[in-house]
Amino acid sequence: MANPDAVKVGYLLKRSQNKGRITAENYKGRFFQLTKMALKYYDGTIEKPGRKKGEIPLKMVKVVEKVKDLMLENKINAFQVVYQEDLEYFTLYMVATHAHERDDWVKAIRKGALDQDARFLEKYHCGVWTKKQGRFNCCEQVDRSAMGCVVCSSETQAISQAFVDNPQGEKTPKQSVPACPPPVPERPSMEKKKLVYIAIYDYEPAEDGDLELCKGDQYQILDNSREHWWLAKNRKGEQGYIPSNYVKKKFDLEIYDWYYKDLSRTQAEGILKQCSKEGCFLVRDSASTPGQYSLSVYTQDSTTGVPVRHYHIRKTPEGKFFLSEQHVFVSIPEVITYHKHNAGGLVTRLKEPPHRSSKPTTAGFGHSQFEIDPSFLEIGEELGAGCFGSVHKGVFKGTYVAVKRIKEGTMGEDEFIEEAKIMTQLNNKNLVQLYGVVTKQRPLCIVTELMRNGALNRYLQRHSARLKEQTGRLLDFCVQVSQGMAYLESRNFIHRDLAARNCLVGDNSQVKVADFGLTRYVLDDEYQSSAGTKFPVKWSPPEVLQYTRFSSKSDVWAFGVLMWEVFTCGQMPYHNKRNVDVVDYVVTQNRRLERPTNTPGVIYQIMLRCWDKEADLRPSFKDLCSQLLVFNQTGNYS
Repeated sequence: MANPDAVKVGYLLKRSQNKGRITAENYKGRFFQLTKMALKYYDGTIEKPGRKKGEIPLKMVKVVEKVKDLMLENKINAFQVVYQEDLEYFTLYMVATHAHERDDWVKAIRKGALDQDARFLEKYHCGVWTKKQGRFNCCEQVDRSAMGCVVCSSETQAISQAFVDNPQGEKTPKQSVPACPPPVPERPSMEKKKLVYIAIYDYEPAEDGDLELCKGDQYQILDNSREHWWLAKNRKGEQGYIPSNYVKKKFDLEIYDWYYKDLSRTQAEGILKQCSKEGCFLVRDSASTPGQYSLSVYTQDSTTGVPVRHYHIRKTPEGKFFLSEQHVFVSIPEVITYHKHNAGGLVTRLKEPPHRSSKPTTAGFGHSQFEIDPSFLEIGEELGAGCFGSVHKGVFKGTYVAVKRIKEGTMGEDEFIEEAKIMTQLNNKNLVQLYGVVTKQRPLCIVTELMRNGALNRYLQRHSARLKEQTGRLLDFCVQVSQGMAYLESRNFIHRDLAARNCLVGDNSQVKVADFGLTRYVLDDEYQSSAGTKFPVKWSPPEVLQYTRFSSKSDVWAFGVLMWEVFTCGQMPYHNKRNVDVVDYVVTQNRRLERPTNTPGVIYQIMLRCWDKEADLRPSFKDLCSQLLVFNQTGNYS
């Protein structure tokens, strides 16, 4: 029989709460009892309740609201109870048979929670968080405990504002105290002292000591002294290392699927065109105006013939954000939420962000893994070969990789192995990731990230017919290389063999610098100085040709030659000259490569700056990256 102390009883459909990673999202009928102290649910029926399956103390309730129809697996008459447990927020979703039944439950639970001095939140999510999408379907947030996107109903606001706490902790009518509104409920103060991040990708531990990540869950960071691997603790108290680029601060824009931090204008257009869906959109940093953001959206509106439109997200003097002056909001996520429901001056209503095809690479396969166990490495088809050995497609524990098999006698192995330990900890979106090496058997193997479209020079040659007129695309390749080299420069790392052949192309025309650091140990270049060092003459500055003096500024010279390669769609520099002739041309005659056909003058001027005879007068990669980004974002080459 039902509990005689029950305030309300009924049979509702309940969705699993998915507190754990494994639990499936399913629905089960449950007998619910609302008492003065708690909301409980059981197996069985009203006539014969079974075992109790769960209980929510009413004093822990934070939200009691309806769910927007069809957002909960296309169900109607759904409602939700958000409650706090062990510093975490959880949501119980229920479905009633009729709208009036749902409204009665919402009203009764709200009243019961108020009687138990519950403190309601100011906002809630009118949609739901789904494990499949890893985000809320109303506002795209991936944090399951994220602040809601919609102001609570007038009934809840009235309850929250009708009473305040007096010094004794009792509820007092608002009229009997000064007219100061009660504070907005916040998390306990102890949480503010913790460094809490949100997982934006799943991560499967690669070795003992790693910690599993589940997208949308919160993690306390215990030690972030290492750049790429942080010691973290999950809500169960389990500790381990996690890749730092798989988590973001709770209130960073990066927790949203629609935010692409360092994406250029050209890259945004390429991604949205590939998606080709009306209203597909993303938000990116504005290179032309640092500290500001741009919205890029795809439209099938053929009136202008421009499929991707770009808008600046502007800011008021008070610090609020807007795309249209008629619709101003406190935060960028609120701007996006509004324009997902209303075009509000945009060419189309915002719909969904592009699907991210892959996760970012990690610095090595695990927090300390450097030596690759060959028993887990499957080596497949050959992708290419050179003087140092061959490159093969491979698989390591389910991950596609590239495997370089080094020919014996072509590398100073002991020195390289020590250096490779450092290189595995270099991680940047425009560097090919070095995962580790196989040293316990021969030949020595280097395991790296696999880039499916091969070397940049070959890619340019294959697609020259359509690329030669696309200045923006060509410039974007240069931007990406400069970003990778700026990262190496910031870590005092010299490439020594930067050229289009040593940059690789992946999906969505992503370009990454490869083989950084290898030329100190791989002896396969064209020219050997009297000191015994080999290097590529046609990419080398005067100080290298004369004195074998390498530095980041010699890499800058090589980058200028790489730009020339890009804007000639993969032609060989000084193609009609022998190495000895190139030395005379560059050093003795102080002459430079001619301006490629159809290359804007401002772009050629950047190449010439890279080829300054005085190394100190050449720009840094940081400066080159900033200048090229501005040209690429604005499209102004005049």
